[in-house]
Amino acid sequence: MTDLVVSLFLLVGAGFMFVAALGLLRMPDLPMRLHATTKAGALGGGLMVIAVGLEFFGDVAVAARAAAIIIFIVLTAPIAAHLIGRAGYFVGVPMWSKTLKDELKDRYDAQNQVLLSPGEVHSDDQPGKDKAD
Repeated sequence: MTDLVVSLFLLVGAGFMFVAALGLLRMPDLPMRLHATTKAGALGGGLMVIAVGLEFFGDVAVAARAAAIIIFIVLTAPIAAHLIGRAGYFVGVPMWSKTLKDELKDRYDAQNQVLLSPGEVHSDDQPGKDKAD
């Protein structure tokens, strides 16, 4: 019975990893590729590590390592994807031509490399500020 469950986790995990790879190849720009690879990749990797933990069910050291790997994947994958996407946006990686919404478009000051909060205005756009400064 354990072999069947382990096999199921491995197959489903491999399926999610395949979807992540497919998303990497098929999506048109960096944010969409990151979305596909982060979600499906983390889930696929997590399922495969669960399968390993189940295979060595009686070994506490393997189970602890599997739990640590899953926690590491869940904690770091979204943060890494966010930072890669943010860096890609700031260095000017082009977005897909059919992207409908760019929430950062008027909030990023490329000269000073500052991202403004919603409602905050550029220092050059403040009233009374001379544009020649």
